[in-house]
Amino acid sequence: MRAHAPTVPVIGNLGAVQLNYGCDLDSCREAVAMVGADALALHLNPLQEALQPEGDVDFSDLLPKIGDVAAGLDVPVIAKEVGSGIAPSTARALRDHGVTWIDVAGLGGTSWARIEAARREDVALGELFAGWGIPTPQAIRDLAALDGIAVIGSGGVRSGVDVAKALALGAELVGLAQPFLAPAIENADAVVEAIERLVRTLRIAMFCVGARDLAALRQMPLVARAPWSPFDGAPVNAHTISHPFSSTSQPGTEP
Repeated sequence: MRAHAPTVPVIGNLGAVQLNYGCDLDSCREAVAMVGADALALHLNPLQEALQPEGDVDFSDLLPKIGDVAAGLDVPVIAKEVGSGIAPSTARALRDHGVTWIDVAGLGGTSWARIEAARREDVALGELFAGWGIPTPQAIRDLAALDGIAVIGSGGVRSGVDVAKALALGAELVGLAQPFLAPAIENADAVVEAIERLVRTLRIAMFCVGARDLAALRQMPLVARAPWSPFDGAPVNAHTISHPFSSTSQPGTEP
């Protein structure tokens, strides 16, 4: 990665629960050094672990250990979920233990509940928890209101328009993966084209609300949009309703 893209930030990733299963500060340092990481993400995934056939479910007393890692590393620690979002109370507790970057990874993207339940051949169990968590737009807005926390918005982000909404809601950075999976299977040129389309779409959204740059976009007033067509009043289809950014507030110029 460094040889091909020396200026691209690299983030290491470990399960926070592994701090209760033998992983310690030295292990985290080794992980950072192994990939030359600019930051280390510790993911919080209790639902995924609970549904995994081989899941690690001892999440007790993790906060002090996360704090020790945050204090002992030379790079920032990012706390992230994997699809259920992070509540303000959890964010405050993480902040009080030295974590200042949080990736909400909210409800609306990949459902690890469904995936892990399918692995254990209990699809019905996965469906019970498929909607478990805080939708990404709500998680972004709630955490952006807290002092001392920088928010990464991810979870169901599918387009440059979604990126614009996440930034307007208060995210400092936005993460997405699903839109690049199919192009990656095709070839590298398809990935480049998908990235360029994402950037172009984001710029169009910014142009339409009069935002000269990302700082201006974050100051745009937000307009809550009802989850139905403004022209005929008919409900939108279920696929649109399930998209986390389909009915959230969106940036818009004031009348």
